[in-house]
Amino acid sequence: LMSLDLHGIKHADVDRIVENFILLNNTPLNIITGKSDIMRHLVTKVLDRNDMKYDIPYYNAGMIKVIG
Repeated sequence: LMSLDLHGIKHADVDRIVENFILLNNTPLNIITGKSDIMRHLVTKVLDRNDMKYDIPYYNAGMIKVIG
């Protein structure tokens, strides 16, 4: 399973990095956001814009599973 870890990535770069990751790789994918609400919001904004289905597991709120 391909994973993208956003720890240490500047908020300004998240949009481009996440979009490239989801468009260049096949689902399912994991995106590690950490516990930051801002980071989670930036990632889900890109996923929504690209009509991607995703889940934030109840047991790990610091990760987003992209399912399709």
